[in-house]
Order: sequence, then structure tokens, then C-alpha cells
Amino acid sequence: MRVAPDHARWFQRFLAYVGPGYMVAVGYMDPGNWATDLQGGAQFGYTLLSVIMISNLMAILLQALAARLGIVTGRDLAQACRDHFPPAVTLMLWLTCEIAIIACDLAEVIGTAVALQLLFHIPLLFGALISAFDALIVLFLMNRGFRYLEAFIIALLTIIAFCFSVQLVAAAPPFGAMMAGFLPRPEIVTNPAMLYIAIGIIGATVMPHNLYLHSSIVQTRAYPRTEPGKREALRWATLDSTIALMLALFINAAILIVSAAAFHNTGHQDVAEIEDAYRLLSPILGMGIASTLFAVALLAAGTNSTVTGTLAGQIVMEGFLHLTLPHWARRLITRGLAILPVVVVTALYGDHGVGTLLIFSQVVLSLQLPFAVIPLVMFVADRRKMGSFTVPPAMKALSWSVAGIILMLNFKLLYDTIMS
Repeated sequence: MRVAPDHARWFQRFLAYVGPGYMVAVGYMDPGNWATDLQGGAQFGYTLLSVIMISNLMAILLQALAARLGIVTGRDLAQACRDHFPPAVTLMLWLTCEIAIIACDLAEVIGTAVALQLLFHIPLLFGALISAFDALIVLFLMNRGFRYLEAFIIALLTIIAFCFSVQLVAAAPPFGAMMAGFLPRPEIVTNPAMLYIAIGIIGATVMPHNLYLHSSIVQTRAYPRTEPGKREALRWATLDSTIALMLALFINAAILIVSAAAFHNTGHQDVAEIEDAYRLLSPILGMGIASTLFAVALLAAGTNSTVTGTLAGQIVMEGFLHLTLPHWARRLITRGLAILPVVVVTALYGDHGVGTLLIFSQVVLSLQLPFAVIPLVMFVADRRKMGSFTVPPAMKALSWSVAGIILMLNFKLLYDTIMS
């Protein structure tokens, strides 16, 4: 892929690097985020806005580290793990990443199926089965070229942002209460119910497979493989992902704010299902199109996540195992594994059981995070691998602090789960 010539203006040069950040940002606003944000807003009002903000800042840092690894070494995170660790550890890391991808795919299946049910009254099980054929979209776009893939992603992200902007205006949340929600509070950690949702938000926001994806796709730009060329590529790639993730912060915060304004403050704190939110939004907000916009955005989010999930799965399999499958085969395998629990839960508990399954999938994602974050921080702090691009001491300390926070929250969640 060509980049802008050296004499081009800075904006032209930046546009040449725009794209990978938005593909990564898709994972930060997929249907799994909806479940945790909706439930967090309905149950606890604006309190968990601080968790969304902190997790988004963590994501900005970690994605910048992933881009650094890919640009500097020419190896994605999966390849770097295979180069560095013995086969047994590599296999274990691959398995944990596959679990994370299946958990993410589970959220996509549920989100797409629910959106099809809300918009076209297709039964949930049939919607889940229809979602298996989304591999055709991926194949078509990939055959057209990577830029077409990125344009498709950005177009759907624009639709999602527009839908929630309209709903946010209609919800008219109180400014003071909303701003206060961005201040962290101790009860987020001390209240087990709140902590469970908070960890789900972190798992839904900082997705492990996105680190593998970003470290690979930043290499699609034709930057000079010299030290000045790598520094420029790293600067633009970091700006690209930071802007894209700020959009993800807006959308996630908007979902929670709309939920808090529409449900928590109107006596509907028990809203936990996407279907319930859809049914209540229009009458509560007094805007007939609100529920339709909600469902359209959900369908766009599920479709978008399909594309990036397929790419991430292929990168992980090739990087860890040096094994390549056709994109359609890879997609059908992971989507089939994700559809199975949806079918079982729907058969046993009905449509309402999938909401609990959706939250659980995000907690599983959070539990997989350390297996991606710790190797990433190890590599970018290793001067033998990174040379002059090794992260400075302050960033190294901050990165290890983020990894430590993720570990502590996971241990707290496991302890609370076992004790209860």
C-alpha cells in the first residue's frame, strides 16, 4: 500500500495511515459492550462511566504498544510469542487467545441475532444461524482490497455514532450527574455486583485479540523500513488508533448514559436485556425512532465485528501455529463454536437467557487479557527486540501498572465468584 510522498502536507500523510485504528476500534464497541454498558447504566446510573473512561485509556496505551511492536520488529504479537517462548507456552497462549475470539464471536452472534429479531422479527435461533454466513461479506471485501475493508468499517462506525448521537440528545442527561460519573468511586471495587459489571466492561473494552490484530495490520502501510521511517509510521499509527478509540469512548459512554437516563432514573433498574432496552427506549425518550436507531446500530456493530474477528482469528492462527486456513473456513469454525452455546441456552432458558450469556462472554474476555497484555509489555520493554524504540521507563512503569490492575481485578472476580 502506497503512502503519501515526502513533500505532501501532514494531513495527507496522516490520511495515508488512517484505517487500522478504526478496524481495531470496532472491537471496543461490539455487542458485548452494549450488554455491559446497558446493564451498568440501568443498575448503577452514571457511576460506571469512570470504568469506561479508564478502560478506554488503558486500551489507547495497549494499542499504541501493539502498533509499536508491529512497526519496529515487523512481527505481530502472535509471531513474537512463537519466536520468544517454548512450544508448550506458545500452545497455551494460542488456546487462551482462541477462547477469547470465541467469546467475542459469541457476543457478535447474539448481537446480530437480536438485531435481526428486533428489526425483522426473525426468531433468535434462525438469526444466530444466519450470522454464520457473514463470512461471505468478509470474503467479498477482502477480495476487493484492504482499503475497501477499512472504508466499510468506517462507514458502519459512522452509522453507529449517528444513531447514538440522536439518542443521547433525546435522553438529555443531567450534565452534573453525568460528569460526576467519570470520577472513580470505591464502591466499584467493594460492591461485588458492580465489580462484576465493571470487569465485564474492561473485558468488552480492552479485547485481547485486538492487540494481535493491530500489531499485524499496521504493517500494511508501505513506510520505509528505516529508523526515521518507522518513527514516522509509529507517530501516525498511534494518532490513528487514539482518535479511533476516542470515538469508541464516546459510543460506549453514550450507551451507558442513555441507559442511565432512560432506565435508572425512571424505575427500570432491572433492564438487563437488549430486547427490553429496545422495547422501552421509544416510549421513555418520547421519540418513536429511538428504538429503531438502537437496533440499526446494534446490527451495524455486529456486522463490523465480524470483519475484524475474522482477520484477528487468521492472524492468531498463522502467527502461533504457522497454519493457514481459508478465511471462510476459519470463520465458519469459530462462528459454529459460538453458535452452539446460543442454541443450548436458548433451548434451555428461552430468549432471555442470552443476555446473561452475553455478559458472561465479556467476563471471559477479561480473564484472557493477561495472556496477551503481559507478553506485549515484555516485548516492547526488551531492548534486544526493540533497540532504540524500547519504551521509556515511565511508559514501561505505566504499562506494567495496567497489566497489574487487570490481574488484580481478575483475581478479585475469581475470589468473589468462588466465595459466593
